[in-house]
Amino acid sequence: MDYVPYAVPFFLLAILIEFFYGFFTKKNTYRANDALASMFMGALRSTSGALKIGAGGLVYYFFETYFSLPRWDASSIYTWVIAFIIYDFFYYWFHRISHERQIFWASHVAHHQSEDYNLSTALRQTGTGFFLTWVFYIPLFIIGVPSYVFVTVASVNLIYQFWVHTEHVPKLGWFELFFVSPSNHRVHHAQNDEYIDKNYGGVFIIWDRLFGTFKEEKDDIACVYGIRGPINTFNPVWANFHIYTKIFKEIIYSKNLKDKLYVFIAPTRWVPDHSLDLSPKTDFNEKDFKKYNPQSSFTVKAYAFFQLIFVSLISTLFIELGNINISEGIIIAITMISTAFCASLWLDSKNALFAEAARLIYISFILVLCFLFPEKNDYVIPVTAYLLVNVFFLFLLRNSYANYSLLTSKLP
Repeated sequence: MDYVPYAVPFFLLAILIEFFYGFFTKKNTYRANDALASMFMGALRSTSGALKIGAGGLVYYFFETYFSLPRWDASSIYTWVIAFIIYDFFYYWFHRISHERQIFWASHVAHHQSEDYNLSTALRQTGTGFFLTWVFYIPLFIIGVPSYVFVTVASVNLIYQFWVHTEHVPKLGWFELFFVSPSNHRVHHAQNDEYIDKNYGGVFIIWDRLFGTFKEEKDDIACVYGIRGPINTFNPVWANFHIYTKIFKEIIYSKNLKDKLYVFIAPTRWVPDHSLDLSPKTDFNEKDFKKYNPQSSFTVKAYAFFQLIFVSLISTLFIELGNINISEGIIIAITMISTAFCASLWLDSKNALFAEAARLIYISFILVLCFLFPEKNDYVIPVTAYLLVNVFFLFLLRNSYANYSLLTSKLP
């Protein structure tokens, strides 16, 4: 059983608690734009859910049915404990290779783009993980782990990782000898030369200690979060695909067949010979680092928060807990992605009026479909209400952007 959808309300509650704790103790680790962008990406992750099940699920079924050793007894506690440990072992290698090889980094990079470190960062998940992630877990099905057990331990592993994304929990002594903690996971998210590409464990840090990738957080070296070669945007589409774009360009501009083929298995920072300089700058200087933080009005933040609630609701009701067909899934996915895209433009302090107008035309098209198909008539009122609220926001955003542009134009 996948417990992640049921854990989401507790995730959101924990985020609120962490925010207010930081606010009242004057140790706030949140910025509205960055946190909203992270949570948008978490909500959008569900749009690839069906594809992930289709890609990996079919392969898992094939191996479990035709190449598996005798199935483990799911009623035994030993099955669950051993499966949980083995899953985390393979997660370690998936996670490590996702940092070391650019075709895997292309998917995983989305999780590391936040330049803050708080519980909302945990929700910043890739939307393209279904491409290759499933490959690493085939051995579990071959050795006989039942699919039900696999799904359950995978979801528990992911839920555990949520709480380690915080700056408010100090080092935890003996606990950190065996388990992933906020301290050693802060190191993992840091881009400092001393910390980068360390601590890959999901639940158990012992894998890092065994395979030489462990690094302890130092009191005199503050973690600087984010990626080298920052994307400087909150756009969820570019966040998910910018490394794939880089790989495609490297294939095009490589001068020989060897480099064109090597692109797919190349190390993360590899650049083809005789090519254009397509890779982002990898040098790091803490003194030169500056967070991407475009200013936005209260109206923009309120609008983005409203759209986040909307995207999260339709993700939960229709994708996570619902039963939809392919055409409905495509319509919902386009709605979610276009909504998050428009919100990101406003958070980037860009004029998104034309993009918003196009999105509202699309929402109007959905409203027409709800009228035309009797079985969808129940959605007419909520879609109409949503459309009207967006029209209202559009007028507010237009005025807000005009006032903001006028203000910034007067600055020296």
